[in-house]
Amino acid sequence: MTTIRICTALLFLMSAASAAANRQTVLTHYLTAAQETPSAERGRSLWNRSGIRGRNCTQCHGRDLRRPGRHRRTHKPIAPMAPSGNPKRLTDPKKVEKWFRRNCKWTWGRECTAQEKADILQWLNTL
Repeated sequence: MTTIRICTALLFLMSAASAAANRQTVLTHYLTAAQETPSAERGRSLWNRSGIRGRNCTQCHGRDLRRPGRHRRTHKPIAPMAPSGNPKRLTDPKKVEKWFRRNCKWTWGRECTAQEKADILQWLNTL
């Protein structure tokens, strides 16, 4: 029984390490196009900034990003945004880009810049 627990723990740690490496790869992709070093504080500020029709990220994703959110219009559940609440979050570059494209347009009426994406990812990775 102890061997099974140890193996399970090792698999979990390897998976977590792999996810963290994938998150860093996604962030690095945006760093190459960003103008400045990403700032978690700017990312937090962007997350809470109001956009078109008073929309902001917290309206769907909530204030505690370690917990699930709910889409404002469709009421569809949204998995936690924080990697600490959802280890698979922010690990797939295609999904991250799709998420930014859809949500930046919905919230702010435009696509986010590479700098904004890097700042938001930097902040989310601290949670």
